Amino acid sequence: MLTITGQSISSELTIGTIRFYRHIKNIIGDAVASDPDEELSRYRSAYQTTMDQLKHLYDKTLKQLSQAEAEIFEMHRMLLSDSRFHQAIEDSIMQENKTAEYAVYSVGQKLWERFMAMEDPYLQARAADIQDVMNRLLFALSGKEESAFDHIAEPFILMAEDLSPSETVQMSSSKLLGFITHQGSPYSHTAILAKIMGIPALMSIEIDENWDGHLAIIDGEKQCIYIDPDDTLVRKYQTKLRSARKKHEKLLTLKELPAVTRDGREVKLYANVNTPSDIAIAMEQGAEGIGLFRSEFLYLNVHEYPDEEVQYDIYRSILEQMPGRQVVIRTLDLGTDKKSPYLALEPEENPALGYRAIRICLSQTELFKVQLRALLRAAAHGSLHIMFPMIISLWEIQTIKELIETCKKELTEKGIPYGDPILGIMIETPAAALLADTLAAEVDFLSIGTNDLAQYTLALDRNNARIRSFYDPRHPALIRLIEMTAQAAHRHNIPVCICGEAGADPTLTKTFLDMGIDALSVAPNALLPLKKAVREI
Repeated sequence: MLTITGQSISSELTIGTIRFYRHIKNIIGDAVASDPDEELSRYRSAYQTTMDQLKHLYDKTLKQLSQAEAEIFEMHRMLLSDSRFHQAIEDSIMQENKTAEYAVYSVGQKLWERFMAMEDPYLQARAADIQDVMNRLLFALSGKEESAFDHIAEPFILMAEDLSPSETVQMSSSKLLGFITHQGSPYSHTAILAKIMGIPALMSIEIDENWDGHLAIIDGEKQCIYIDPDDTLVRKYQTKLRSARKKHEKLLTLKELPAVTRDGREVKLYANVNTPSDIAIAMEQGAEGIGLFRSEFLYLNVHEYPDEEVQYDIYRSILEQMPGRQVVIRTLDLGTDKKSPYLALEPEENPALGYRAIRICLSQTELFKVQLRALLRAAAHGSLHIMFPMIISLWEIQTIKELIETCKKELTEKGIPYGDPILGIMIETPAAALLADTLAAEVDFLSIGTNDLAQYTLALDRNNARIRSFYDPRHPALIRLIEMTAQAAHRHNIPVCICGEAGADPTLTKTFLDMGIDALSVAPNALLPLKKAVREI
């Protein structure tokens, strides 16, 4: 028996036979075209075929899964139809006399390399989407039909060098028990799809083609795969699987029940989301509202800062999806590992302590005001809460309020209606926690970001795997700062929420409630286990 460790996307587990997937090799052919006009015609035909395929995948995914997963293929259609991408390929054909295949490959490869060179893991993961679109165009040019999984009839664990979102969604979840890949990351759309589809996945492992046809067990919690497990281990995991299924069935019965402790204490359970498409998933898991919408993720895949109308439309659509429910939108938290090309942020020796979040917004106030005006306008369509990240002092809040008043005057002068949003701040530095009494007097709510609060309190880089063992969400200093913050909020009669990873840890739930925490905001898939923990207290 072999035990191989990797990078898991969830704590799920599965048992099945491994099947090795060999990608169809795309032959690029000669670079120089003998007839550019013919090559251009071939490319345009392949372009339309690919657009049709992506529309079919969108419709299929929308029907079988949900809007959230389907949006991935709409993003692929947007990428393919991007005028610069499209024009670069046509220019390569007509001006450089390249074949259609070579033009698609060379333009796609350059764009792929550009994304792979970015420091932000989220943007790096988008390189897989570029690769997927490029491969689809090449398949269309070759005249081949893509049927990667048609030859496999029984449920199996898929092993591949890498998987694209298209390849993942083509496989029925009833056939695909799980997958293991050499490449990929938890930030990739393939990983996101696997989570949503409930498919265990293990990435970043050294795969071996000789495992094809062998029995295996994926243990997401231990982040490993067992190849050729013995009978004793198989029986052990079969028991675990039956127990996990029963546990999930019980959790689903909690969806419509309130999050109330046994002695009658009500706790608000909200969802953290990255994109508008995540909201449907949150609602399916019983979210009472959105406790953290990370607005910066809307702008990481674009080449220029979205204007006011674009942002307004996005924020309004979010509120319209959540009628009568609280929606907390955090203003742009760019910097550190979330770089955006249009901001041209310079490299920093210690970006976690540098030019990021509210520091960018208060330094580039015209850029910040675009987002504030869009948020104010959207506030007329629902219960909008605006939350400001990385606050460390009173003057920052006062400056933000002045900017908001300026934006209101500008909207009034133009005759544009707006609402009156509820304002709050994130407590994610020791400075903010120690000043919580002063800061709470200026805002309507506090939200504790335990990820950064732990990082700054423990002087521990959250992205450094070498010191992960030193990370302790129960560290007395961290617990004390959280409790101080909760007490300060209640002295000023405002609610306090936890929106970091620690909020999803059911072993800490009672501790947080004893402190007086009013709400917890977590990833959608953590909502039902958290509700169970609350109802048992």
